[in-house]
Amino acid sequence: MFTTCLFCKRPLGSNEVIETFPVGRRLAFDAARGRLWVVCRKCERWNLTPLEERWEAVEDCERIFRGTRLRVSTENIGLARHPEGLTLVRIGEPLRPEFAAWRYGDQFGRRRRKVGLYTAAGLGAAAAGGWVVGTVVAGSILMMLLIGTPWQQRRKVVEIPQDGRRTIVVRSMDVSTARLRLAEDGASLRLQVSDYSSLLGEQIWLEGEDARRVAGVILPAVNKAGGKKRTVADAVELIEAAGSPERLVTDLASANDFNMNDGSPGYIWKMPVPTRLALEMALHEEQERRALEGELWLLEQAWREAEEIAGIADDLLLPEGADDFVREHRQARARTGGRGENRGSARLSGRSE
Repeated sequence: MFTTCLFCKRPLGSNEVIETFPVGRRLAFDAARGRLWVVCRKCERWNLTPLEERWEAVEDCERIFRGTRLRVSTENIGLARHPEGLTLVRIGEPLRPEFAAWRYGDQFGRRRRKVGLYTAAGLGAAAAGGWVVGTVVAGSILMMLLIGTPWQQRRKVVEIPQDGRRTIVVRSMDVSTARLRLAEDGASLRLQVSDYSSLLGEQIWLEGEDARRVAGVILPAVNKAGGKKRTVADAVELIEAAGSPERLVTDLASANDFNMNDGSPGYIWKMPVPTRLALEMALHEEQERRALEGELWLLEQAWREAEEIAGIADDLLLPEGADDFVREHRQARARTGGRGENRGSARLSGRSE
């Protein structure tokens, strides 16, 4: 069972409400389709759980949702808050606009609020130090958030190992130069990025799965300012108009729009905000659909990678003798049948989630 967010690598927390799935503080489930997500409370992304771990948990979520008094519901989506702190999001037969508003509204809204907080800090400086100085400070803070400090701009966004060759490195400062196009076969995606595996860097094209995966990583950086509810609704309408997330991605990659000054099309940064948000949604849903259609090993691999990174980080922070504590704790758990597992783990890690 995995406990780390696929996207931001932060702990997902734990609960003592769903005995068959004690991971996460917010769970979203679709009983009709047998789907279960853990919603990360840090980045608000939805982590689809591996197939073998979800069936009994989905039934438990449905039962507890129906038995929870503190809940609100629409025709298609319900939200319930358990007295012990677990939040359940129940998916019925949602129309895409309502489902997307719940699914993506939090994460895009959180990004937007972060920008607003930094801007408010600048306005506070304006009140304290005069409008001229304060306006400069506010503008500087906002630009720093949207563009990044020099150190942030050099930060690696993604590394792509190449079979038998070097590892491609994409940095934060070059996400605005990414281009999305269709391959010559008219179906596969191509993504142009700046590769900094060498000292000077070079423009390269990624194709197929590499292009989709890297685009999915780059877009949250491009969309770091998030969007208002109306903007998210506009993004959903774009997917609806295209007919499907897959069709939207293809349409955007084949369009002769979003040009730079030299007339070259396909620059993601040049897309309107609703279009960029729609592209991020579509790529994420497309990846999830492929996982559900038989490529679950990709999902399993991603979960294990997140868990491995978290395990390494924990080992660096744990005090001497922690391994012995864990070993004794597991032996005690085996003798008692697993009672008290979550409380012991929380004491060891120092987390109260």
